Amino acid sequence: MAKINRCLRLSFIIFNGIFAGIGCMLVYGTVKATAYSSQLSSVGGPTLGWAWAFSIGILGISCLGIYAGKTEKVLLLKIFAGFMGVGLIIMMILGIIMAVAKSKFTEAFNSASGMTDVIMDDPSMKETLDELQLNGHCCGIWQASDWGSSIPDSCDCNYKTDGVTQFGLGASGCKSKPFGSTGPTRIYDRPCADLIVVVVDVVFRVMMGICFGFAVLALLGLLISLLMIHQVRRHDDIGRPGMAMKGF
Repeated sequence: MAKINRCLRLSFIIFNGIFAGIGCMLVYGTVKATAYSSQLSSVGGPTLGWAWAFSIGILGISCLGIYAGKTEKVLLLKIFAGFMGVGLIIMMILGIIMAVAKSKFTEAFNSASGMTDVIMDDPSMKETLDELQLNGHCCGIWQASDWGSSIPDSCDCNYKTDGVTQFGLGASGCKSKPFGSTGPTRIYDRPCADLIVVVVDVVFRVMMGICFGFAVLALLGLLISLLMIHQVRRHDDIGRPGMAMKGF
């Protein structure tokens, strides 16, 4: 005979099954992102250690929840509830850290004098910047001369793209290329630094939303697991025979 309400247990198993699938996708995404980990580290970005721990943690805890829901064992449900409580605290802390890091990144990026050299010395980062210029209608990190005397074709500003608004930064105009440089005659007058800050700001906001969203879901999982523990204990108390009274 089941000790936990059937609908509650089914919801609990489905809840953890969904997150097990999310955990598998996160593991797959982390594997794909491994190729870019060295590039992120070169500009002070985070390594993938935390990504591996997060994705594997979600997958493992979700599998534990599914097994605990099927077996209805109080010990496993307590362990799952403990993970949910710890996860709730961690996600709240990470959300706050992301909020602080967002403002610090903007300040550090704007004051980082060596950032241009780091990006321009890395071929893969230069390729990324080249693609950003093509899609974001900008040229150079701070100015077109960041490319030296050879301006890439991605800076080419023609009349078809002139005045296009990107990411709410306003219209990108055209100007003449720096004197003595080679490349397009007309280039974008907007540097990519503002665009990078906007993109990174969006990324931080998304990460903050994920952290606080997972915190809410961890709270939900904690409450459901505590309710299931209560139902199992109540069922066991009903089935337990009363203690014999001592004779005097």
